[in-house]
Amino acid sequence: MKLVIIGNSAAAVGAIEGFRSLDPHSSITVISREPDFTYSRPLISYWLGGKCTESGMRYRAPDFYEKNAVTPRLGYTAAAIDARQHTVLLDGGECVGYDKLLVATGSRPFIPPLDGLEGVEKKFTFLSKADAQGLNEALTPQSRVLILGAGLIGLKCAEGIAGRAASVTVVDLAPQILNSILDAEGASRVQAHLEKHGIHFILGDSAASVSGGEAHLSSGGRVAFDILVIAVGVRPNTELLEAAGAKVNRGVVVDENGATSLPDIYAAGDCAQSFDHLRQDHRVLALLPNAYMQGESAGIAIAGGQKPFNQAMPMNSIGFFGLHMITAGVMADEMLDESREGSYKKLFVKDGRLVGYILIGDVARAGIYTALIRERTDLSTLDFALIAQRPQLMAFSRQVRQEKLGGFR
Repeated sequence: MKLVIIGNSAAAVGAIEGFRSLDPHSSITVISREPDFTYSRPLISYWLGGKCTESGMRYRAPDFYEKNAVTPRLGYTAAAIDARQHTVLLDGGECVGYDKLLVATGSRPFIPPLDGLEGVEKKFTFLSKADAQGLNEALTPQSRVLILGAGLIGLKCAEGIAGRAASVTVVDLAPQILNSILDAEGASRVQAHLEKHGIHFILGDSAASVSGGEAHLSSGGRVAFDILVIAVGVRPNTELLEAAGAKVNRGVVVDENGATSLPDIYAAGDCAQSFDHLRQDHRVLALLPNAYMQGESAGIAIAGGQKPFNQAMPMNSIGFFGLHMITAGVMADEMLDESREGSYKKLFVKDGRLVGYILIGDVARAGIYTALIRERTDLSTLDFALIAQRPQLMAFSRQVRQEKLGGFR
């Protein structure tokens, strides 16, 4: 079998490892527009801030391609897919044949329509190693940096450049930072922590236009800048498969094994939809753990096995200046506040099941909460009051401990 993978990040790595777990002999070719060895995108801010070396950004060991008998075609761009002929056309004119194809093309930054943006010389996005390198070269101790977007990408950028610029200002239309993953109180705590490190926020406002080194805000205010970073969101890279005739909604439509509507073609990662088992619908979940698991599922299916990926859910593990947080699931009306001094904990329950949580500060044993969500555990079967305060194995019934926790009594 000839397996060709377009993409070289988490979903591609998951597919390679899933495929090789069943098929040690068939050929694997990885085509990637980026020339770099597979790397962890969440680490680009740490590299920018000098907390991580370039080699430390690698997502796998240096012998990963060799160990898995992968032929990497790095620095090559896939221009088109011919689903009938089973070929991938590269931008240089070369055709690469395949028996099975996995598309793991990820996502790209969304650039909003902003008057005057084309005239800004030093403007960057913050989704790739190349983005971070460009920003690193432009930064000086005198730089005034304006970041549009107070989501995960924008705030990780702010953390990476704090202390290396004269000022860092973050603007977002939402009334709070990390609007999609934190409640208002949690966001306020994280914002205060970031402000202690010199990051300034303008929330509930947006940039209407830019000119002459200034951003003109919708409120009428102005922010002077030397460097502009756009981090307002991402869009899935679905164009290759859409042009080839695959079914595409917000992302590429796939089944629980990653198969698209085209024969012998699979998709995984940020470009594909997942089944969110909490919301009970299909949507794009642009998150590294989901990308890896979806890719692994597709790789196993391509090799003839079965490991359906049908338990996707929103989950983020992140830290800013030493303050760690993990969020998972969704926020529901029924909420338990288990916050204590130095830590923030909210647990969200719906229909007798844990559906989400927010942990800031003390994130120990978050895996127990995650397992309860993924497995849709009936909370009446365990001592949830104890788990809410202190997640520990003793809160589970003896049968669960024996069956799922290695025989612990």
